[in-house]
Amino acid sequence: ALVEDQFTTMSGRDIAIRIYTDRGDEDKVAHALDSLKRAMKWDEEVYGREYDLDLFMIVAVADFNMGAMENKGLNIFNSAAVLTRPDTATDDDYQRVEGIVAHEYFHNWSGNRVTLRDWFQLSLKEGFTVFRDQSFSADMNSAAVKRIEDVRHLRAAQFVEDNGPMAHPVRPESFIKIDNFYTLTVYEKGAEVVRMIHTLLGPELFRRGCDLYFERHDGQAVTCEDFVLAMEEASGCDFRQFRRWYAQAGTPRLQYQGQWDPDTATYTLTLEQKHLPSPGQEEKEPLHIPVAVGLLSESGEDLELTLDGETEPCGTTRVLDLTGERQSFVFTGVSTPCVPSVLRGFSAPCILDQEIPREHLLLRLENDSDGFNRWDAGQTLALDCLKSMVRSLHAGEEPEIWSELVEAFGRVLRNRDLECALAAETMILPTESYIGDNMDVVLVDEIHEARRGLRREIARRFEDVLLERYRELEDHELRFDAEAMGRRRLRLVCLGYLATLETPSTTSLVETHFRRAANMTDQMGAMALLVHIPGREREEALAAFCEAWKDESLVMNKWFGVQAISTLPDVLEHIRELWKSPFFDETNPNKIRSLLGAYASNQVRFHHEDGRGYRFLAEKIVEIDRRNPQVAARLVAPLGKWRRFDEGRQDRMKAALKHVLTQEKLSANTFELTRKSLEG
Repeated sequence: ALVEDQFTTMSGRDIAIRIYTDRGDEDKVAHALDSLKRAMKWDEEVYGREYDLDLFMIVAVADFNMGAMENKGLNIFNSAAVLTRPDTATDDDYQRVEGIVAHEYFHNWSGNRVTLRDWFQLSLKEGFTVFRDQSFSADMNSAAVKRIEDVRHLRAAQFVEDNGPMAHPVRPESFIKIDNFYTLTVYEKGAEVVRMIHTLLGPELFRRGCDLYFERHDGQAVTCEDFVLAMEEASGCDFRQFRRWYAQAGTPRLQYQGQWDPDTATYTLTLEQKHLPSPGQEEKEPLHIPVAVGLLSESGEDLELTLDGETEPCGTTRVLDLTGERQSFVFTGVSTPCVPSVLRGFSAPCILDQEIPREHLLLRLENDSDGFNRWDAGQTLALDCLKSMVRSLHAGEEPEIWSELVEAFGRVLRNRDLECALAAETMILPTESYIGDNMDVVLVDEIHEARRGLRREIARRFEDVLLERYRELEDHELRFDAEAMGRRRLRLVCLGYLATLETPSTTSLVETHFRRAANMTDQMGAMALLVHIPGREREEALAAFCEAWKDESLVMNKWFGVQAISTLPDVLEHIRELWKSPFFDETNPNKIRSLLGAYASNQVRFHHEDGRGYRFLAEKIVEIDRRNPQVAARLVAPLGKWRRFDEGRQDRMKAALKHVLTQEKLSANTFELTRKSLEG
């Protein structure tokens, strides 16, 4: 089926837009069309890039290994990245479609008209274009929340890649199958490298550099070096040291120390960078790291910043150029004690590797003017508390839940001036996987118990407030703007906390939310809570959902995925049954990812101490590899984390990897990633 529209460019040309999809899905492409037209307009306004053909087409297919592909004039899309309708797609789906449609369109310039000299330059198009689509989505929605979402994904996945056997530079040096280098490092870290250039230059000089890059290399196949050279020439800046970001693997560790001198009214901030060894890179050189900082007074107000040697203040946020292993920066005119706010906006992909005083985090959580750092202070505070609880549980002791953290979350709940989407993100505790990534050894069961215990304590302490906010956030008109999506998100976060109490009244509330849901966001949000609660409500919700959506393949993917993340003990047996379901297709990449991908992210159940989860995944990798090596290879990564776990789990994960590696006729894709996971 064909749906048509048009777009008029800034020079007055009419562009025909066509989306091809399976018959019956024509009513699910309106959002993709609208996203495309907004992306075309945004690229004209922000980058001065006009579309060059008279026709732009998208074809949506149900069986596709990737999200989408930017073939010139005819983008090929996974149906999951195109089709939306309020009753079949969640808010997250709407935002994902918006971002992917924009990403593939932006490739018309950053990837097609200016393309790659060789595959090692893959981040030249992907990293740059991810930065462009992230910036577009930030302008269309909440910039602070978009940055939080991007960094959460970066930390949860790319930082793990950087710290494991798959670590490689943004510009890799070798590969067996190029499919395996469509990685988070190439895409997400590559985008962070471009973002740092934007941060160092500012919007005006960055735009000038992009103009020079596109004009100089239009119609050419070029390198990452050509991109950086254009930025240098347009700005007059020296990026020789900055180029190391393309060549060095691993995530830098950043530390800071602050010293206030009341006699001279100065504040000295000392920054230090450290780099751990990576596969093939034992020794590393200092990077050029842009560190955005602010200073907060003891009452939480931003201070005007003036660096020593300068005569005028530079505002309340200053980007410092850290180029050595250790450097000190002196701010003058600081007449009061203050608290540093470091890495504002997450100005560089680094790990703040130090203990931060609890009182500093509390001050920033409630007062930091930088939305990202406000959220990050809450995440760090919660992570510190959870790690302390995990250690106590492991030692057989009663864990202490920090009362000041619980009270701070209560104030976030009561703060009606705080953007709903930002409040929702702040209230979401670090995931079990992220907690494990920040411990020397992943203590699977203790992490699960600690996180559940903290959530229940917050729910118990503020049950009335959570219920009050849940009720007042109800909207009777369905809209898909940033404000409405933020309200729905916060409402579901409140419901999620209440659900942890597992009382008859709270479980009934979740069940009622499911049955009254007028959109997929609310229906899925409630079902994702019920799957963890054994009983009639869970079984009836799953059955009702299946009956309603059994003919909608993309919606059924949600049904498979939500059951795979259940924390109930029998989840693996249930997954084996779902694999045989008449609604499951083991040849469809989306179905495979919805079930296996979700299960591998279910930390407490996938990492069962007897290794049943590892054996199951290895079996499926071998099966899938015979017909789809790309998808099979992508499923290896969860087993590659074996070094982070206790000795027993390590042995069982390695045994699963060895089982895969010893198979006859194993594809080059799966062989390469399995070998690296086992030996790297």
